[in-house]
Parts: sequence; C-alpha cells; structure tokens
Amino acid sequence: MTITVAGKKKEYPQGLTVKQLIEAEDVESPLYVTVTINDDFVKSDEIETKVINDGDVIEFLYFMGGGC
Repeated sequence: MTITVAGKKKEYPQGLTVKQLIEAEDVESPLYVTVTINDDFVKSDEIETKVINDGDVIEFLYFMGGGC
C-alpha cells in the first residue's frame, strides 16, 4: 500500500499498525509523539491496534514546552 508519512509517499505492507509504523520510521521519543491519520488524532490507547489503510496521510506531532 502507498501512504504519505510526514509529506513523503512511502510503500508499506497491508495491515500495518500505527505502532509498527512508529518503529519502522524510527520516530524519536515515541512515547511523546502524537499521531494523526488524515488529520484525525489517534488516541494513545489505539496506537498498538489502529491499522493504517492505503492512501492514508500520517503526521507525527511533537509538543514542546518552553518559556522563561
């Protein structure tokens, strides 16, 4: 299947879960990343079981704190 990950089209096998994609993409700090599929947030309790479909657009979002 073809999916778009962080703006780049990539090929992955059918049945890929979000957790497997995070591992395959070697995401930095996977415990602190938020994932969207087609602009919908994936709940943290669905990361291991949510299956990605052909044509999906996936983004990894990192929230950073800061200030003085």
